[in-house]
This record gives sequence, structure tokens and C-alpha cells, in this order.
Amino acid sequence: MNDSLTYRLFRVPLYPSLRPKRTGRYRVLIGVGGNVGDVARRFRKLYRYLDQARWLKPEATAPLYHNPPFGYLDQPPFLNTLLLGRTSLSSSALLRRLLWTEKRFGRQRSFKNAPRTLDLDIIFFETKVVYNEKLRIPHPEWRARASVLVPLVALEAYRRRMKR
Repeated sequence: MNDSLTYRLFRVPLYPSLRPKRTGRYRVLIGVGGNVGDVARRFRKLYRYLDQARWLKPEATAPLYHNPPFGYLDQPPFLNTLLLGRTSLSSSALLRRLLWTEKRFGRQRSFKNAPRTLDLDIIFFETKVVYNEKLRIPHPEWRARASVLVPLVALEAYRRRMKR
């Protein structure tokens, strides 16, 4: 682990972005993370993949946030961002699609908090509260994670600035 790592936000193509007025019954906030390989490039491919998908349409993205790992610390730093989107799927159906998407982008689950090519978490799903063994919405750790809070503040600032 690199103890001299600085936390930082930065921009790459499509992060941040704003495409309001997308179709879909529900507004969702998805946490996006990864720390294996060319993560920024993978995030751009993810955006283009979702933009073409029928089940989730990106409305806005936050800048990327470079930050150290937590939980299992002996791994590379992470890039994290948020994707605000629209879907017509139920929360459980969306979770299944996100897990499939992680796998499509090379995710392998070797142990809890292991390094990963792509991690997709439902942070919010409208104002729904879901609490079962497979899914918890809102994400139970969102208030405690800088990897959610910092991009969330940046996303809201970007959305306000672009609406002027």
C-alpha cells in the first residue's frame, strides 16, 4: 500500500458528464469502483455500454476519485465515481444486471474486499428502502465512505453549474 497517496478528484472523458431527460421509471445512483488494470478506460467503456443498454440510461456522472483501499489494505488504490441513471427495472432486477455487468467486465470474487476490475453498487433507488439478505438500499455504508461522499458532492456541484 502506498501511504503517500493523495486523495484527488480528476476528470476524464465522460466523467463528469450530464445528459438529463433520459427515459426510465426510476432514478438510481450507482457507485462505480475498481483498482485492477486501466480502470479509467474501463469506466469509459462501461458508460458507453450502459448508454446503449435498454435497462439503464446514464443521466450524469461524477469526476473520478482516486483513493486508498479500505477493508483489505494490501492492494492498489481505487478509482471511484457515481453514475446517476434511469431504469425501468425493479431494484432486485437491477442488482442482477449490475452483477452480470461486473462479470462481463472481468470481475472475479476471490474474497471479501479483494482487488477488482469493476464494482457496481446501488447507492440509492428512488426513495426506496430495501433490506434483505441480497440487497440493502440505501447502501448501508454510503454515509461513511469518502468514495461515495466526495464524488456525490462533486456530481451535485457539476449538475448545478451545467444547469445555469
